[in-house]
Amino acid sequence: MVTIKDVARECKVSFSTVSKALKGSPEISPETTEFVKKKAHELGYRPNLAAQTLRTNKTFDIGVIFEEKTGVGLQHEYFASVISGIQKVAFEKGYDMTFLGGISQKNYDYYSHTLARNYDGVALLSCDFDSKGITDLLKSEIPTVTLDYSFGSGHSAVVSDSAKGISELTEYVISMGHRKIAMIHGEKTWVTEQRVDSFKKTCAEHGILIPDEYFIEAMYHDAEGSAVATQKLLRLKERPTCIFYPDDYASLGGIRELNAQNLVPGKDISIVGYDGIKLSAMMNPPLTTYEQNGKLIGQTMAEALFDQIEKREDFAPKKEFVNGRVIKGGTVVKPV
Repeated sequence: MVTIKDVARECKVSFSTVSKALKGSPEISPETTEFVKKKAHELGYRPNLAAQTLRTNKTFDIGVIFEEKTGVGLQHEYFASVISGIQKVAFEKGYDMTFLGGISQKNYDYYSHTLARNYDGVALLSCDFDSKGITDLLKSEIPTVTLDYSFGSGHSAVVSDSAKGISELTEYVISMGHRKIAMIHGEKTWVTEQRVDSFKKTCAEHGILIPDEYFIEAMYHDAEGSAVATQKLLRLKERPTCIFYPDDYASLGGIRELNAQNLVPGKDISIVGYDGIKLSAMMNPPLTTYEQNGKLIGQTMAEALFDQIEKREDFAPKKEFVNGRVIKGGTVVKPV
């Protein structure tokens, strides 16, 4: 088994220098740190986590809460990219990552679970933020970071600016001449409220009043639900000329229903998605959508969480926004 002393001998530096370099200490120059880490990797050095736990009172393990209702799990491309971003930073810092949740678990005692597993911190990606199981955790002393939700001042939050994203998408659709714009939105969450409010506000600024029947709820990442919602919109006496979908995957159900009624997106009717997953670029024509930078969002969440884990009493909570961009894929054309 390779030890720090072995790495120090190969690098021709002191035990202390290697120890500090592997921890990323600012006392060691970036060049020396990179050299030591590279040599440690070549030699097959692995830190003794048990010893580190005893010495630092840390388990070097963080929890990630990811609940969702459709049962798709990590096949959800957007959340998979967020998790990948968290994992990258965690592994670089020598931490493991453990998933909590799965299918939505109302009032599950996440606080007690976290204490029992002794996680050093928890990242909350998707869950019912109003449930007791989540609020107890967020009110506790355990370091936490949330995605798209801000809970008081005791923890950090990273926000993918949905209001800005929907506003930019709506501005683009309106610039293409659309005034009959419908929105199939996700289930009631803080993010959904932000998106719907932003959509209404942007339309109002252009003197466009959207009728109530143009708003239909369907779950996120649910193609079947969006197919049914699309069918309802197409039955209206005044059909919309453009339909917003909750996300790119959900738009697939809408496209299927449109095709069943001999309507071609990007020709007979316009549609937009949200998330900017790779699949959207493979459609014909490519889907007009709003790309969220999931990996950067995940990395930002991880950095915020580790900032709290490492600083504790000196930690200053913050709310960080990560912006995306409109992708003009071809499914939005001037209304027929």
